[in-house]
Amino acid sequence: MPIRLNLLAEAQAAEELRRRDPIKRVIFGGVLVVVLMLVWWSWLQLRVIVANASLSQTKAQIESHTNAYQVVLVGEKKITEAKENLAALQKLTNNRFLQGNLLNALQEATVPGVQLVRLRVNQAYQANQGTGVQTNATITEKIVLSLDAEDFSSNPGDQVNKFKDAISDEPYFQTKLGSANAVRLTNLSAPQVDPSGKASVLFSLQCAYPDHTR
Repeated sequence: MPIRLNLLAEAQAAEELRRRDPIKRVIFGGVLVVVLMLVWWSWLQLRVIVANASLSQTKAQIESHTNAYQVVLVGEKKITEAKENLAALQKLTNNRFLQGNLLNALQEATVPGVQLVRLRVNQAYQANQGTGVQTNATITEKIVLSLDAEDFSSNPGDQVNKFKDAISDEPYFQTKLGSANAVRLTNLSAPQVDPSGKASVLFSLQCAYPDHTR
């Protein structure tokens, strides 16, 4: 029976031993784990980058909507203020001081020997900001009527109080002024004589209308 000799048996055994070396396996396994960790870390970094980009985009959209919302709020506030101003103007228009009624009342309040020389109506409006419970702004209307007249009766000055009483007793002024002391004598001149030799006295009356807040 022939004898077979394997001259490479020793080399093959050494190669097999090297293949079965546990250190190499550990090193190989460690390298594989490191590679896998690098891949996993890179994947996480990619997700972070994508998430940051999405977050930045979302923030930009939120800021855009916030700015648009603020613009809408400012616009609504301006519209509300314009409506309030328009309503106030319409209210003032509906309750405006009527000059025709005043002139008609002055025609009724006449006294012999007294001539109305001049009348002045001073209308002032004061804006009041809303505070506390009253949040809406209001407007206070102040009206003062001044009458300049001349008493050229036979005894100048005697008719001054009669004209003052005639104004106070006129229904229009009683309704509008209310107070008994609303008509005041503010000026009374000394008797004077005009070039024709006619004597007269100049005087002024003032009528303060009650303040109206609207």
